[in-house]
Amino acid sequence: MKAKYVNPFTDFGFKKIFGEEASKPLLLDFLNALLPQQNKIVSLSFKNTEQLGQTDADRKAIYDIYCENENGEKFIVELQKAKQNYFKERTIYYSTFPIREQAEKGEWNYNLKAVFCVGILDFTFDDYESEPEKNEAVHTIKLKNQNGKVFYDKLTYIYLEMPNFKQTETELKTRLDKWLYFIKHLEDFQTIPTIFKDDVFTQAFEKAELAKLGYEELEKYEMNLKVYRDYKNTIDTAFDEGKLEGKLEGKLEGKLEIAKSLKESGIPTDIIIKTTGLSESEVNKL
Repeated sequence: MKAKYVNPFTDFGFKKIFGEEASKPLLLDFLNALLPQQNKIVSLSFKNTEQLGQTDADRKAIYDIYCENENGEKFIVELQKAKQNYFKERTIYYSTFPIREQAEKGEWNYNLKAVFCVGILDFTFDDYESEPEKNEAVHTIKLKNQNGKVFYDKLTYIYLEMPNFKQTETELKTRLDKWLYFIKHLEDFQTIPTIFKDDVFTQAFEKAELAKLGYEELEKYEMNLKVYRDYKNTIDTAFDEGKLEGKLEGKLEGKLEIAKSLKESGIPTDIIIKTTGLSESEVNKL
C-alpha cells in the first residue's frame, strides 16, 4: 500500500514536521511533552546551526534543529537513523557548543542558561541490555554525584529509543505517548486515528501529507527516503554481522571499507564523515 504520509525518520520528513518556521507549534508541543512542568516553553526561535561549530568539520556534522526559548535556554534536537560508534560522545561534544557560545566578552560571572539535548533514535543502546531499563523508550540523563544527587541541573540529555516504544493506540496515556506513537507509525497511517483530533496533531498530519507536497518537494523527499533506507540497511547490516564496530574502532583500512560501501549506496558525504570519523578529503578520494 502506498504511503500517505512522510517517513519522519528521513531528514526531509523530520524537518518538515518539526524544523520549519510554520512547525514551531508542533516542536513546542513535542518538547513540552518531554520536559518537566517547571521547564515548560512558551515560545521558541530557531537558531542557525552553522553558528554552533567552531571548525568546518563541526559545522558539517551539526544537529538537525537548534532553538532557544523565551528564557534563553537552548534546545538541540537530533534524529539518529542508525547505530554509530561513539554516538554518546558525539552528543556530549556538541552539547558544549551552546554552552561555549554563552561566554560574554569582558567581565562575566559564568551564569549559564540551561541546555537540553534531545536524540530521537531509530535504534537501541546496547549497554542497557542487562539493565532494568533495557525496554524503556525514554532515557533522561543529568550530571550527578556518587549518591545519585543532581550536581548540575542545567544540562539534560533525553534519548528516545523508538524501537522500545511498543504501546498500542488504546494504551496511550500521556501527551508524550501520543507524540512517540505519531513518530513511530506516521508512515503506516492511511487515516488519522481518533486520538489525534486536536489542532496540533491535525496540523502535523497536514504538514506530513505527501499529497500536499509540490513536485520539487516530493522529488527531494523520494531521494531522501532512498538515502535513509540505503544508509540504515548498510549500517544495521554491518552491526548485525559484527563488522562495523571493530572496523570503526580499528584500522584506517576498515573505516575506508565502510565509507566506500556507504558512498556506493549514495549516502551523502557529511553522513559518511559522521559515521566513520574520516575526514572529507579521505572520503572524497574513494
